[in-house]
Amino acid sequence: MEAINQHSEYFNDYHDTSEDQYSQLKTHYDAKYKIGWFLMNSEPRPCFTPTLLANISSYFQTIKKDMKETDNQKYDFIVLDSNMEGVFNLGGDLDLFSALIQKKDRDGLLDYAISCINVLYDNMVHLNVEATTVALVKGSALGGGFEAALSSNVIIAERGAKLGLPEVLFNLFPGMGAFSLLSRKIGAIAAEKIILSGNIYTAEEMFDMGVIDILAEEGQADIELYKYIEAANKRANSHLAMQKVKDVCNSINYQELVDITNIWVDSALKLTEKDLKMMARLVKRQSAISTD
Repeated sequence: MEAINQHSEYFNDYHDTSEDQYSQLKTHYDAKYKIGWFLMNSEPRPCFTPTLLANISSYFQTIKKDMKETDNQKYDFIVLDSNMEGVFNLGGDLDLFSALIQKKDRDGLLDYAISCINVLYDNMVHLNVEATTVALVKGSALGGGFEAALSSNVIIAERGAKLGLPEVLFNLFPGMGAFSLLSRKIGAIAAEKIILSGNIYTAEEMFDMGVIDILAEEGQADIELYKYIEAANKRANSHLAMQKVKDVCNSINYQELVDITNIWVDSALKLTEKDLKMMARLVKRQSAISTD
């Protein structure tokens, strides 16, 4: 990560913790600031492949185990990032969606969707440990990629990053938490408007709407993260208490996500050949981005 080399004062105890099983995930641990980093690097496209989802789930289990063994002392922050230049994550595995829809495989679609909401829900509730989850958005975060960022307790995005929910373009809707998360953050009317528009927004626009918590200059997201952490650590008791307050006031029940996901699956199975052709075009765009 370029910012690490440019601002080494923040990274004295930063070391690689990746394990062989994380084929689509790069992980690091910063002992000084108690940060667990996980950087997405999915193949063949920068989307939530089943492998990436399994890697994240495995990493989360490792954090939970570490926190239990160290009495909630090892991690204060868990940071979601991307290992791909200019792309955070482009969302669901549309190629897989299309294949399952054409086969009318409801169980397969639901299994994939549940694996998505499982990792998003864990991120929302900061793994049920006393830690804060943070998303660093330095490039395009679309569809499920945007939902993943929204599931973090704090979103830091760089100017020029693109965020949006384009599912309406192929006659579907984002079914893995977008409305639940956005409506609690900016209200139901604004959330519905974003979802039904299919528009792609800049980080600046999302910051003005209250979706983004911290707007960073280009190339400065990592530095803004450490500024945020230093400020939070100065008032650690207040910071932790406010997080608990937000958990109470903005809580999302897991069953709510499951119910919405079932609506998403049923809607996906109603897509027409025209809709699937549009989906296929988006797959090609994802593939093009991954090879740029």
